[in-house]
Amino acid sequence: MNGNSTVAAVVEGGGEQVVAHVGLHALGAFADRLGLGDSLSACIPVTGERLPVHDRGKVLTQAMLMLAGGGEACSDIEHLRAQPDLFGSVASDSTLYRTLRQIDAATLDGVWEAMATVRSAVWRRSSATTGTATVVVDIDSSLHQIHSENKVDTAPNYKGGFGFHPIYCFADATGETLAVRLRPGNAGANNIADHVAVLDAAIAQLPAEIAVGHRPGDDPALVRRVSRPGSTRRAAPISCGRRGLATSASPWSPAPTRPFTPPSAGCASTRTTGSPPGVKTATNVRVRAWPSSPPSSTCATGRRGPG
Repeated sequence: MNGNSTVAAVVEGGGEQVVAHVGLHALGAFADRLGLGDSLSACIPVTGERLPVHDRGKVLTQAMLMLAGGGEACSDIEHLRAQPDLFGSVASDSTLYRTLRQIDAATLDGVWEAMATVRSAVWRRSSATTGTATVVVDIDSSLHQIHSENKVDTAPNYKGGFGFHPIYCFADATGETLAVRLRPGNAGANNIADHVAVLDAAIAQLPAEIAVGHRPGDDPALVRRVSRPGSTRRAAPISCGRRGLATSASPWSPAPTRPFTPPSAGCASTRTTGSPPGVKTATNVRVRAWPSSPPSSTCATGRRGPG
């Protein structure tokens, strides 16, 4: 089956017709060059007697394009269906809904592994993620307002709103969302267990040569260790100390756009400003430096499977 989310097209100036979502076509074409759809398809088993009409990896990739374009519900996939010259045959909103509902915990783990494989191939080639710079990941929680109490796991939040309070982990160099942990609105911003869970998930998304030594169960001798931070009032330094990472916790502020100087050998750096308890904090986590000579790699497409 065809796992490509777009149709080959040539963009020319002039003409009489207007084509919408050309920017999403460029993004989808990039995903197709990486083999993202095929990698995802290999992780999603076929549950029916016949192959589905729409490749499931393609469906998920086009759903990502829909979200990137501002979509908020499965029905917004219709905006891509309206442009067959750019996106080809696009699944209906009901097909997208069934695809998402069929993804169980085991399949979701496979999807994350496929994303990590494709991401590693890109990171080894990108100028933003090669060289000797320190790897910085940012852990932060965010309030998502929901206007219905019928949504699963919604709850009031500390700012008087209502909805969700997920916690994210971003790659500072690229802005990518490496991991996210979905939580109700009344979840705490400094919950230790949530920090550890999202940090472990984010490390699993890094290339193996960077993540080694920082993953649960890894031999500590594989990476230069850092001591456990002295501050125990904040959840982030505690969770990062368990993974051999240096941390920097500060009151709510934008993440730094450039790598900063790593701490001295054998010492974790915890930066605080004496903010009162309850102040929302953004946490930067330093992982070991990039390899000086990243291995050459081709974009992995994953194992082809029935889709």
